[in-house]
Amino acid sequence: MTPRTLFPALARAEVVTWSLLLVGMFLKYVSQTTDLGVRVFGLVHGVVFLAYLLVTLVVWVDQRWPWRLALAALAAGIPPFATLWVERHVERTGRLAPAWRLRPGGARPGHALERLLARALARPAAAAVVGGALVLAATAVLLVVGPPGGPAGA
Repeated sequence: MTPRTLFPALARAEVVTWSLLLVGMFLKYVSQTTDLGVRVFGLVHGVVFLAYLLVTLVVWVDQRWPWRLALAALAAGIPPFATLWVERHVERTGRLAPAWRLRPGGARPGHALERLLARALARPAAAAVVGGALVLAATAVLLVVGPPGGPAGA
């Protein structure tokens, strides 16, 4: 995958999981029929949200996004559907290259984060496994900590 395919895929997945979570919230809080949607889609959304944040950090470093754009892209994962705006903006402004800048044979890394990313891009399968493990570990920690606002019914 490239920045031009990976970032939009996660931005759109974030929108889909937000939609599913909102449906779950409607069923739980408005129709009061079931909380299953919140439990299932909340977890799915959380995992995709963390993956979106990780991919945004990777693309930020590789594509040398300005701080303001990177922070806006990270913050866009919080309100529903905001990642669509960021995805369209970065595509329209040419901020997503068709290839990784730090790929083997690409640009020379300039600092520690770029060196780390260049090593990861040299071994994409291993990097995907490590990235997935990071997302799952963060998910596990957050499940232990509990939902935002404390336990249900508190």
